[in-house]
Amino acid sequence: MDIHPVIVKTPPLTLGWPDEAATEAFAARLARQPGLARAFIALHGDLGAGKTTLVRHLLRALGVQGRVKSPTYAVVEPYELPGLNIWHFDFYRFSDAREWEDAGFRDIFASPGLKLAEWPEKAAQVLPVMDLDISISTLCDGARQATLVAHTPTGAGLLRGLGIEGALA
Repeated sequence: MDIHPVIVKTPPLTLGWPDEAATEAFAARLARQPGLARAFIALHGDLGAGKTTLVRHLLRALGVQGRVKSPTYAVVEPYELPGLNIWHFDFYRFSDAREWEDAGFRDIFASPGLKLAEWPEKAAQVLPVMDLDISISTLCDGARQATLVAHTPTGAGLLRGLGIEGALA
């Protein structure tokens, strides 16, 4: 069910986030990218790596007001802004592909808007091709390291817009 054909794959690009302020600054830069409104971003990392923190900062930078919570139990939390629908998925507890159809996720992924998915590997058999993969790891000093890989022209455009070296032209 690929929504985007895999046309590009950038080499992995690694960023250092020494503190939460650096994560917030990255999220603010990402929020300003016009291609974000139709992107699917997959977030990888161990428990506590900072996936939900990145999403919170991104949603705040996009203008989401109120509580931004992890959708660990609900699987998805929707957000609606003027001209932008956002869905934040957490597939940590996802175990049955039938849930995909029953919950209407196929329709969500086929519609316009930003999709953010934590633990995408738990639903890999049903997810479309992601535009951008962000893998976050925690370093010894509490800093974070993020590795970004674009899989589509949309993802490569996000990296170019961020001014990250190595993004495809």
